[in-house]
Amino acid sequence: MRMTRTSDLWWKNAVVYCLDVETYQDGNGDGIGDFAGLTQRIDHLVRLGVTCVWLMPFYPTRERDDGYDITDFYGVDPRLGTLGDFTEFVRTARDRGIRVIADLVVNHTSDHHPWFEDARSSRDSAHRDWYVWRDEPPAKGEGPEGVVFPDSEDSLWEYDERTDQYYLHRFYKQQPDLDIANPAVRDEIARIMGFWTELGLSGFRVDAVPFLLETDGQLDAEQLPDPHEYLADLRAFLGRRNGEAVLLGEVNLPYEETAKFFGEPSTGRGDELTMCFDFIGMQQMYLSMARGEAGPLDRALRDRPDAPRDAHWATFVRNHDELTLDKLSDEEREEVFAAFGPEKDMQLYDRGLRRRLPPMVGGDRRRIELAYSLLFTLPGTPVLFYGEEIGMGENLAAEARQAVRTPMQWTPEPTAGFSSADPEKYPEPLATGDYGPEHVNVQDQALDADSLLSRIRVFAERYRESPELAWGDVEILAAEDPAVLAHCSALEGECVLALHNFSDRTVPVALEMPGTKPGTELADVLSGETCTVGDDGRVHAELGPYGYRWLRTCGNPGLGVRAA
Repeated sequence: MRMTRTSDLWWKNAVVYCLDVETYQDGNGDGIGDFAGLTQRIDHLVRLGVTCVWLMPFYPTRERDDGYDITDFYGVDPRLGTLGDFTEFVRTARDRGIRVIADLVVNHTSDHHPWFEDARSSRDSAHRDWYVWRDEPPAKGEGPEGVVFPDSEDSLWEYDERTDQYYLHRFYKQQPDLDIANPAVRDEIARIMGFWTELGLSGFRVDAVPFLLETDGQLDAEQLPDPHEYLADLRAFLGRRNGEAVLLGEVNLPYEETAKFFGEPSTGRGDELTMCFDFIGMQQMYLSMARGEAGPLDRALRDRPDAPRDAHWATFVRNHDELTLDKLSDEEREEVFAAFGPEKDMQLYDRGLRRRLPPMVGGDRRRIELAYSLLFTLPGTPVLFYGEEIGMGENLAAEARQAVRTPMQWTPEPTAGFSSADPEKYPEPLATGDYGPEHVNVQDQALDADSLLSRIRVFAERYRESPELAWGDVEILAAEDPAVLAHCSALEGECVLALHNFSDRTVPVALEMPGTKPGTELADVLSGETCTVGDDGRVHAELGPYGYRWLRTCGNPGLGVRAA
């Protein structure tokens, strides 16, 4: 595998790490995380193996939706620092070999954004047509449908007394939707992207892509540009500004619909989103874990369309929102709820869980490692959410999604090393009990070779040393035991076989590995142990309860195999 090609498409074997600046590290002692504090924690990310940081919104905000209600797309929230602090962080990250991307949240603004304040000042105002207005909410079937936050909203339209009309809001009423049909709005979105690219960003995670580009069922749909043509234009613009920049899309749709957002299939290149999150695979992984059977995830991977040549899927164990299970059937969702979040307070919107993985599995280290071994071996770019590397838990006392957005836990002190301020001033309460900072923190785990942090560092390192996992052709293999998921990633004559046992029992594995002959030697990437393909042409291995193995054909001395 030529290093020049892997560096050109850096994101294809990246390790992405999502964080919220305000909950990561406080640098000035006011109880709020900031860019100065984050910059001082860069080396933690380096040691972890992170190659790309994804920043959740850091723009000026009314804080009515954890920063997603933006009042200025060209600034930094004063609580988090200045533009100078931002650029210093990006420069320092780049110095350590880490690129930075940020949330692009342009499907709506805050209702206190100057554009909307002008828009609602008069029906003839300059920004009036930057938003979607109607004299009356459209009849059912004649406009957008589906309330995103049913616990807070019962309509997509909010009455504005000043101009005696209703405005559209797919999310909260304090977040009026921008009208993407307006060319001036599309020009402004490009201007926003260009601004932050000039300041050093290597791309964007595009929020709620289907809502941004939705045309089905909208009024005046004939006025909207073709959504995929528009997305291709955005990608082309970004490429002109920065040839290495990426668009990572939040597209939670069935596979066939999601795949369309990569771009025109006939070209084979992918000229729209660079990466799409694999929401289906994530949900089926949890169903497999709940059942102790590989079948759901196995079927999802077989059904998943191949990404175009220069595009990729992004895999994740959880993200910053609720752990959505909306693509499971009602019965399947109830299975996962029963296994991992049986109490109503653990669930959200009747479609997901507001929990982190370790408490969901009762702290069972074997099951935690199983999930992250899958993250780094399944075909796609792995994306971590801050705190996953140390096994942080949630705080259900926090509101809704905020339960999993608690401050990062650096030390065992009552302040968690997050700030010198009183924890009462923190943006969210710290986790408590078995997952409080006295039990779960970076400082203790960094010194422990057997800690989860150390294990995930090994996963990240071995993943980066195994180009087959990111670049190889993937084949899902038939395993005799229903608890076992087996898949092989092959590249230029080399292959990595990943085996995962979803059950609580020891399982023998015997299967044929494509392209191998009797006597072929395989090395365990994680342990350095070796095994040999038997005379029957099959790989024979044993997996302990929730066990996993990464086995590579021993023909690539340039990569090396070292003991964990």
